[in-house]
Amino acid sequence: MEETGMEDVLRRLAAVGPFFRVPYGDTPPGSGFRPLAELYGDGLGPYVAEIGRRMGSGPGRVAASTAQFGLASRLWSLGLGCAALSGRVPDLGPDRVWWRLPGAGSLELWLPDPGRGAGPAGSLGETVPGHLAVLDARLRERFGVSPRVLHGNSASALVGALRVLMDRIPGGTAVRLAEGLLADGGPLGGTGTFIHEEGLGVAFVRRSCCLYYRVPGGGLCGDCVLRTR
Repeated sequence: MEETGMEDVLRRLAAVGPFFRVPYGDTPPGSGFRPLAELYGDGLGPYVAEIGRRMGSGPGRVAASTAQFGLASRLWSLGLGCAALSGRVPDLGPDRVWWRLPGAGSLELWLPDPGRGAGPAGSLGETVPGHLAVLDARLRERFGVSPRVLHGNSASALVGALRVLMDRIPGGTAVRLAEGLLADGGPLGGTGTFIHEEGLGVAFVRRSCCLYYRVPGGGLCGDCVLRTR
């Protein structure tokens, strides 16, 4: 199969790290992949239950928060990485991105047709937050997870993806996008304090907690608000 522009971007992005590796093409790289839109329906309960089983927390708020954090990390890594490499992002609508949870390891994504519907880098501020809004609404309704926690998770996941990208891909595209997303008035505004120093990297302290400290044997994340209290 001859690669299109976005397929070439995904191929190069895979070299950044496992969270940035997203297979693409007509055939899924294994069985069990389904559209993310299905995860937000009947698949949400079993998915959160499996995350809770693996963590030892049970299928409650902690597992639901962790499940959302994991998916947000994958989506931000994919979108921000493509933007940094090419100035464009694939269509990340819930019906365009497919997922599966393997027997071991974290959630995996697959893009059947990454070139269709691709848009400019600036559209990332609408596509991923709009996508996560669907998931967040279901998690609040079903598991009672606070919107503040979920927005903080999204911001933390974005900064985590940015840190990895800054080490591997030169240029300021990813930083500028993250700054806009986290700024007051941006879709992730008010979630925490973001600082970027040229040559030193980025720092972020969120204003909420992802609840991971409630996992048996868990602790506080590096950007957790509880570290400053």
